[in-house]
Amino acid sequence: MQVTRGLAALALVAAIAGRAHGERIIALAPLSTLGAEDKSTRQLAQSIEQAIAALGNVRVITAAQVADAIAKAKKPQLRACEGDAACVAELGKLVGAQIVVTGEVGGLGDSRVVYLGATDVATAKELRSTTLAIGAADSEGGPSGAAVRLLDPDHFRGSVHLAIDVSGASVFVNGSKVELGGSGIVSLPVGTQAIRVTHPEYHDFVRFVDVAYGKTVELPVGLQQYPILEDNAHALPSSRDRIIYTEPPLWRRWYVVAPAAVVLAIAAGLITGAITHDYPSTPYCRTVSGNPC
Repeated sequence: MQVTRGLAALALVAAIAGRAHGERIIALAPLSTLGAEDKSTRQLAQSIEQAIAALGNVRVITAAQVADAIAKAKKPQLRACEGDAACVAELGKLVGAQIVVTGEVGGLGDSRVVYLGATDVATAKELRSTTLAIGAADSEGGPSGAAVRLLDPDHFRGSVHLAIDVSGASVFVNGSKVELGGSGIVSLPVGTQAIRVTHPEYHDFVRFVDVAYGKTVELPVGLQQYPILEDNAHALPSSRDRIIYTEPPLWRRWYVVAPAAVVLAIAAGLITGAITHDYPSTPYCRTVSGNPC
């Protein structure tokens, strides 16, 4: 009983000191394995602890320290919480942690997967979970990436360097406009991102880019300009713009049409005059013999 009270007092002092410095106190529970703990499991726990410490403003209570506290408190049941949030929270209170990270190791040999979870001690609720692949190509940053995903997900990001060959272009990521700094680097969440570069005088540039944690993807952006249409009234016509001149038919030539028009006008005038002329009237007179009077 006295040992338990002593551990609780030390945990309380550590928690108060940690909060005074504004740091998070995070404990790593002993990793759960199918068999007995071996050297590789201890090395794995150390790599996770180092990744958590690298987050900054964090004090880590190691898995070995947690195991020692469980042994001194004579509470072996806390070594096998098996995802029970209340059990994990009790373990966190025992060592004075604000967050407890638990891990279950699966797989065989060098290819293993660690299922990690983070539990808030004050609320006894799991915050989030993630997986860590060991012994395989891990595109998500290994232990460091797993720690960020689990405890600081807003910083689980990479970057893309856009080398744009024209000035004045706009950049959109997943439909939202982003501002590029002078270096042309934009920070983006890990995963596949749709990038579109636009300019009023150029065709849009669209690419899907896989962003990896802590890495910078180089993306050369070569914009293709729209065709330029020149409006020059004094420019000589090109071969396709030239009009092929052909001689008009005889009846449309000016030296045939003009005299014909004159003749038609005179004829029309004579006819009109004859119709409208007022001739004098003569009395009708004939004799019986048929001779005029």
